[in-house]
Amino acid sequence: MANAKVLVVDDEKHIVEAITYTLEKAGFRTLTALDGRRAVELAQRELPDLITLDVMLPEHDGWEVCRLLRQDARTKHIPIIMLTVKKDEAEKIVGLELGADDYLTKPFSLNELVARIKAILRRTKPAVPGQVLAVGGLHVDVDRHLVRVKGQPVELTAKEFALLRALLEADGRVLSRDALLDRVWGLEPSLEIETRTVDVHIGQLRKKLRTEARRLATVKNVGYRFETESP
Repeated sequence: MANAKVLVVDDEKHIVEAITYTLEKAGFRTLTALDGRRAVELAQRELPDLITLDVMLPEHDGWEVCRLLRQDARTKHIPIIMLTVKKDEAEKIVGLELGADDYLTKPFSLNELVARIKAILRRTKPAVPGQVLAVGGLHVDVDRHLVRVKGQPVELTAKEFALLRALLEADGRVLSRDALLDRVWGLEPSLEIETRTVDVHIGQLRKKLRTEARRLATVKNVGYRFETESP
């Protein structure tokens, strides 16, 4: 995580300057873009470790930038934190469904942004070499970031992959939403990231796991469990 490179994308220069100053003070390297087209170009060329991405941008808006980066093999696993003034839950769900890893509504605390960036980078650090998780027709090669269902490749976002890994490593135990926020997002509920975020990612994960989705069980009023035995 030390000296990690963060691409800061926002069309308001004073916000870019405030974020980059704070990040560089915290030990990060920074790149900046003031529009969506430039953001995509920089991300594809520089391959940053993480991107903070404003939604309201000229050229391409944040949704389009996120979509383009997730379609590109070079950038699809780069964590993205969406930044916006909009508070509508539907807007947040759109970003999460496009593959964003986290969401902050303006105005936000710069210290909280740094905390979330550090947490995401901790969760996406390289795995122990050779770690493989397998249940039924599901095969997860952790260090190569590869997922297959009955031999067929499955494309997951970085956050979906981390969520699946946490559930598999729980070995059949139930993980509460708060526990998943801590393990996958690296954040405590006190930071007020909505548990709805977990539910949205679980829904997307179920769609992608095909026949093995039946193993991802909801435990009412508690959380989620990945069935290791045939359900």
